Amino acid sequence: MKKYIYPISFSIVLAAFTVFVLLDTFVISQPMENVQGQINNSMFGNNTINTTESITDFEMSETSPGKNSYEKQTAMSDKSISTDGASLIGEYQNEQANIKLYEYNYENTAVYVADIMVNSSEYIKTAFANDYYGKNVTDKTSSIAQQNNAILAINGDYYGARENGYVIRNGIVYRDTNDGKDLLCIYADGTMKIVDPGDKTAQELVDEGVWQAFSFGPALIQNGQIDVSVGEEVGKAMASNPRTAVGMVDTCHYVFVVSDGRTGESKGLSLYQLATFMQNIGVNTAYNLDGGGSSTMYFNGEIINYPTTSGRSMKERGVSDIVYIEK
Repeated sequence: MKKYIYPISFSIVLAAFTVFVLLDTFVISQPMENVQGQINNSMFGNNTINTTESITDFEMSETSPGKNSYEKQTAMSDKSISTDGASLIGEYQNEQANIKLYEYNYENTAVYVADIMVNSSEYIKTAFANDYYGKNVTDKTSSIAQQNNAILAINGDYYGARENGYVIRNGIVYRDTNDGKDLLCIYADGTMKIVDPGDKTAQELVDEGVWQAFSFGPALIQNGQIDVSVGEEVGKAMASNPRTAVGMVDTCHYVFVVSDGRTGESKGLSLYQLATFMQNIGVNTAYNLDGGGSSTMYFNGEIINYPTTSGRSMKERGVSDIVYIEK
């Protein structure tokens, strides 16, 4: 009997360790220092940081009034996206933003495009699930949107599922570990660029005016040219997926794009198909965000697309974060 004690004990310890790792990785919520969502308005000329708690690891550098600040745009972009074959399914306008929502059918897939013009990139905001930055802290895109008075929202990059990759949100650095992947940066001057995170630290990017930064990828379009190969995919993702992407047409002129997939009505898109679609409608810079079951577009109180995983009934998946426009 003694000869079985060691293998049995080892098996029990191994099983317990495996369960712990799985829970720690996928289940247990871990707010990191209970850091809540914050906004650094200093880069828009308001030299204050709105915060409920400070981030001890990454304090903002001292700024004098006007340093690293940008004038708000005084006119909307005069460029337009191609809407050939599209249906206009929603509109919204206030003093800060003009939004038109279109539905396309591309490659046997329903694709939803929010055409967004803003007076300043300050109005392209982000929010965390439960207003906390942390591992496995999740909520539905629609719930986070409602909590933040959003008229329009899409899911973000699901930062909480990874240990690395810069996280810069609303001008605040939350994570400065580099994962070596394409980084999407939205700047306070209204531009959008794909950046190699190995070239700059997260704080250096903020000092240069980065308002939002996402680490998921890959880059889809740079300088109007497709930047992804025909067979390229995200990890072990399926070739045809629901997708979420963000892009820039012109300064302060953006698009949020979400496609359906994995259903009888919508096959889904490959990364190359998504890039081709966005290039066709006139996007100059584009970047892939978390897709699959996470892909969700919320507009004016409703979910616009059909969030699903493997063809099951419509159901939103909890995510770490959203990108949104406030009412």
